[in-house]
Amino acid sequence: MTKDKNTALWGGRFESAPDDVMQAINASIGVDQRLAAEDIAGSRAHAAMLAATGIISAEDEKAIQQGLDVIADEIARGAFAFSDALEDIHMHIEARLGELIGEAAGRLHTARSRNDQVVTDLRLWVRGAIDGLQEQIRAFQRALVALAEPHAGTIMPGFTHLQSAQPVSFGHHLLAYVQMMERDYGRFGDARARLNECPLGAAALAGTAYPIDREMTAQALGFDRPMANSLDAVSARDFALEFLSAASICAVHLSRLAEEIVLWTSAGFAFVALSDAFSTGSSIMPQKRNPDAAELVRAKSGRIAGDLQALLMVMKGLPLAYSKDMQEDKEPVFDAHDALRLCLAAMTGMIADLQVNTGAMAAAAGANHATATDLADWLVRETGMAFRRAHHLTGQIVRLAEQQGKTLDALSLEDMQRLAPMLDERVFSVLSPAASMASRSSYGGTAPHNVKAQIAKWKDALK
Repeated sequence: MTKDKNTALWGGRFESAPDDVMQAINASIGVDQRLAAEDIAGSRAHAAMLAATGIISAEDEKAIQQGLDVIADEIARGAFAFSDALEDIHMHIEARLGELIGEAAGRLHTARSRNDQVVTDLRLWVRGAIDGLQEQIRAFQRALVALAEPHAGTIMPGFTHLQSAQPVSFGHHLLAYVQMMERDYGRFGDARARLNECPLGAAALAGTAYPIDREMTAQALGFDRPMANSLDAVSARDFALEFLSAASICAVHLSRLAEEIVLWTSAGFAFVALSDAFSTGSSIMPQKRNPDAAELVRAKSGRIAGDLQALLMVMKGLPLAYSKDMQEDKEPVFDAHDALRLCLAAMTGMIADLQVNTGAMAAAAGANHATATDLADWLVRETGMAFRRAHHLTGQIVRLAEQQGKTLDALSLEDMQRLAPMLDERVFSVLSPAASMASRSSYGGTAPHNVKAQIAKWKDALK
């Protein structure tokens, strides 16, 4: 049903109000009210510039700034009335400003459009979101390093194909995630640097005939510079895509560790335990302790990656410059941010909460002949044998150990020499899991002294 009169701020061209369905699909205030602080900041900077360039009077600017003060306070106190009838946060603030200060409010929108206004707001919001997420990444890294420090020498099985491969240090395993998070931190930082250009002043798409000072508004809002092309300024959303991409990769890293926590807390592994703070029970099975926080982190990675895909699909077919499709940019950005923020908090809490079963880890590290590669390497190093020949002989010795139900270090030298006569007593120095782990001393390897050195570097870097 249509209404007789259009009272929207843009309604001068229209004789009647939009249909209720049109109004419902057009409204974004339920999502973009989160941009209120950024919208007010942008309006403050714009008003100050308009006055400085003589486009509006000093008296009008003062009234605008005072009105914005009132609006900011109302929003902070939860006393501001939001309504779908006013579509978005920009129209809400402008309408309320008109109620407060009258005609001067209408001058605020001189030399700008909602097109440059909204993307300025979103760039400001994403910039702040990145700063917050980077702080959380640092806190997560510190928790990982704190857990790694007492476990630099704790032996666990390293896996490939989820099969026991070679013994590694649990501390070394944790530091792998510190490295991943460091790249995530850098990706967010790179995205922040690229987004930190100011669209304000591009107006609808072509710039403005008013003598504005875009350097002034860019500087006031903490941007490095104004964007150089007005069409690009209002239509670009690659900054949001880059944010979502960095968030998706970070979420995948968290999901991988979450998956390991799910495995490690299971009875089949029993490598770690979570306290009641990060576990839940079953409604029917009293014995259950479920790692639900880790499972939910694992699941939310899909949600965050979905947000990236959603915005990619919004943008893929849009001609320059602005299209209303772009109104759909904010919800995936907000959703991914909220989910990643919660995931980082949950993972930081779980890492701080983990109780490590070093005995179970050590027992698993010694199983499945995890030091077989060390035996092959010993044959190469001590006898000059080609690695492929050493690999073959070691496989035969592993088969012998399986037949006898023993680990490699429990085989007798005589039994091994029947297959590889060149072996001598020295080979036992590499066949235990501890010896294997300690021998991996190349840069980046799992030897405990390497791990301790890396922990010291990270502690210093993360202060």
